[in-house]
Amino acid sequence: MKKALMILLCMVLGAGVYYSADRFIVKRVPEEVSVERSKIEKAQQMIQESYVENVDEKKLLDGALKGMVAALGDPYSVYMDEQATKQFHDSLDSSFSGIGAEITQQDGEFIIVAPLKESPAETAGLKPNDVITHVDNEEIAGLTIYDLTSKIRGPKGSRVQLGIKRGESEKSLTINVVRDDIPVETVAHQLYERDGAKAGYIEIKTFGEGTGKDVKTALDELEKEELSGLILDVRGNPGGLLSSVEEVLGNFITDKKPFMYVEERSGKREALTSAAKDKKEYPVVVLIDEGSASASEILAAAMYEVEGYTLIGTKSFGKGTVQQSLELGDGSQMKLTVSKWLTPDKRWIHRKGIQPTLEVVQPEVFELSPVQSSIVLKKGMNDERVASLQRLLDGLGYKIDRTDGYFSAQTEKAIQEFQKKSRLKETGEVNTSTLKKLESTLELYKKNPNHDHQLQSAIEFIARH
Repeated sequence: MKKALMILLCMVLGAGVYYSADRFIVKRVPEEVSVERSKIEKAQQMIQESYVENVDEKKLLDGALKGMVAALGDPYSVYMDEQATKQFHDSLDSSFSGIGAEITQQDGEFIIVAPLKESPAETAGLKPNDVITHVDNEEIAGLTIYDLTSKIRGPKGSRVQLGIKRGESEKSLTINVVRDDIPVETVAHQLYERDGAKAGYIEIKTFGEGTGKDVKTALDELEKEELSGLILDVRGNPGGLLSSVEEVLGNFITDKKPFMYVEERSGKREALTSAAKDKKEYPVVVLIDEGSASASEILAAAMYEVEGYTLIGTKSFGKGTVQQSLELGDGSQMKLTVSKWLTPDKRWIHRKGIQPTLEVVQPEVFELSPVQSSIVLKKGMNDERVASLQRLLDGLGYKIDRTDGYFSAQTEKAIQEFQKKSRLKETGEVNTSTLKKLESTLELYKKNPNHDHQLQSAIEFIARH
């Protein structure tokens, strides 16, 4: 059954909606299906015979199928016409073009699950749980995920403007994202040392086809250093291949418990068990956050519930369903939620997420986005862009007297200090060159491991144990 399941664990806006799956296994719908068709056939006939204009029969059928699946109210069950199916296949390549952000649809809203690490979406400041409201100033209410994707797609180097609702704020943000090629390099590693302790660090950005092998290679290299402990970082990891998760877990957990269960509508459960390995003698920490979804949550839950490894960070996203791909015979497909997945302790984390064993919140500056403005910001102005500017300056350590959006004399002084440090003309006004320098400074700040409270907590945990 495992190979017959297609776990739709990742949806990335790039050359299309990218679903990572247990290698795209499809099931053809039988030609003879016992379904009551008379009402649908009558409606189709009436439209074709009586509607004021000629109707494309295929377009009508596609619309009916989209509506039928949409009526389920499940963001992970979707109908894809022939064009969308091709787009899906193309986006399973090792690299793709786009903005690099996973989305889902909940309660009629399009929500960012996570921007991929170092993607255009992350650089532009998109955050987990951002709600997309507009694309290039057009409302998107009523669209499917595939309709939205077609609007966000575009050639490398082009720009897409997204309207974003963030948190409880009633004000909408406008974020411009420059599309780019997004190579799927899934694993990075390095070594941190503190007080004589050596902490290995492996970042898993997504669970792709080669991720298991790459993690093993990184682990072998790090273990040559006689590690005091290891950090697995799946923050902002939107998911991927179930088979890759299993490969990675095989390095860390034993078979004393299943690493997950798949539960069908009937209540029947199938246990999936990792190949038996010895538990690591050194401590292992898993970093998670609200952008850790699906495959990342399978890994985190298994690491904690099977072997008791420590989870550090914030609550994960919460996707606990399994999808199967159904081929409809004309090049179109339907992805249908067919079951749930449960943790080793048989918990369903859907829309609940996984709580860390040690909660650590990042500095507020990590939640800030680059300031975007088509006009020069200067003293005396009062709007949300100035408020964003003030919060950013404050987060970067500059003295600010207010963050309410009024461009005060102290704000001007802080800008002059920033410009001086950045070797820019000290005007106290925020033009394009100052905005670009602020953006790059923010990016460097976030990449500095000393500013990463969750990573530092993990290193400290290993040093103490």
